[in-house]
Amino acid sequence: MHPAAPPRRSVAVVAGLSCLFLPLLGHLPKASATENASGARTDSTATTADGRPGPPASVIRAAGPGAMAAAPYEYLGWGSPQKPTDVMAATGVKWFTLAFVLSDGTCNPKWDGDRPLTGGSDQKAIDSIRAAGGDVVVSVGGWSGDKLGEKCTSATALAGAYQKVIDAYRLKALDIDIEDTEFSRATVRQRVVDALKIVKNANPGIVTYVTMGTTPTGPDATGKDLVKRGAAAGLDNDGWVVMPFDFGGHSGTMGAATVGALDGLKTAVKSAYGYDDDAAHRHIGVSSMNGRTDEPGETVTTTDFRTILGYAQQHHIARFAFWSVNRDRACGSGSDGDACSGVSQSPYDFTKIVVQYKG
Repeated sequence: MHPAAPPRRSVAVVAGLSCLFLPLLGHLPKASATENASGARTDSTATTADGRPGPPASVIRAAGPGAMAAAPYEYLGWGSPQKPTDVMAATGVKWFTLAFVLSDGTCNPKWDGDRPLTGGSDQKAIDSIRAAGGDVVVSVGGWSGDKLGEKCTSATALAGAYQKVIDAYRLKALDIDIEDTEFSRATVRQRVVDALKIVKNANPGIVTYVTMGTTPTGPDATGKDLVKRGAAAGLDNDGWVVMPFDFGGHSGTMGAATVGALDGLKTAVKSAYGYDDDAAHRHIGVSSMNGRTDEPGETVTTTDFRTILGYAQQHHIARFAFWSVNRDRACGSGSDGDACSGVSQSPYDFTKIVVQYKG
């Protein structure tokens, strides 16, 4: 069923309105690798046991993180979504993060928990994006609905659910948006980490992001624990990503608060993995929220987005996304906060900033 509330967070206030078991290893994509004369890695096309082509690992490596680093969220099941190809034509954006894949009540992935992965409107949207020269990250999770991390009772089963999503679209990148009870339960956090490690091993070159909430100074104790579990498990995660909004109080601008959150995230990732500063920065990311958030008096402006862009460009972070394209327009009379930003703007002002980030 559809979420009872907007999936990322509760609806923003508007101005003037107040998993199935992992398939047999023979069915998992595999890729071989050689080195060419220059020493560059060249990978063959991954294939499944039934002969369907998977994503070439060399293409994956060539694409990320630069080409996919700027991939704003669009939610096709909520908020009067714009046609993705129209957004591409208006802004130059090539990548979208499409949300959200949830549990259908069992360990089985569906869009919003009820739309099939293949053969429906979501697949048509992905096909249209690719036909226009773009591509997608698929996001699993969000705030509302049944979570695969909880409905799948083992890491192997959860990895099997993730693999279904990867196989459905031959994905180059997967985002796990871990929130609410999926985030708060230690056993589920560990299950997600272990499942992602299985997925990384089974799909050479796939890019993975783990997205979570944050405080203005970085991840809270739960977030730090998640990163530590990833490091302890040997998960080579491409981007630990924070959502720097809904703080419940902060000082200064939201741009400055976001920088503080990212600095705290960098410190946590550096400590857990033993990276140097440069490597730690390259393994973190940000997913902001444009305009008015769910917290009264908390607004993320285009100036804040430019601050975030500057940080991203300076440190070459893994990801600069935001929630969401649906909201990247001014509100009309009676508009809801899941369909507009709540601030004065021209269409796609926020997307046009994010698309400037090249990794």
